[in-house]
Amino acid sequence: MENIKNWYKSEFTTDELAEEINPIATFEELKNNLPNVYDYLDVSDSIVREKVFSELAERMNVDYDVIYNKWLNG
Repeated sequence: MENIKNWYKSEFTTDELAEEINPIATFEELKNNLPNVYDYLDVSDSIVREKVFSELAERMNVDYDVIYNKWLNG
């Protein structure tokens, strides 16, 4: 299970919000926490959420809309 914060920091090296991401959050657990994504990540920035959702969709081999709709519909 890859750590989201480590991944985000390596992909978006100039984004200061990376430091605020929950240090124990993983992509595997994110799937179970989509309705509460902001609380789970400890970041309430929609751009961070979109980047993380895009990566989760890629890892799950699904369209971004699948992840987004699961989040919206909780």
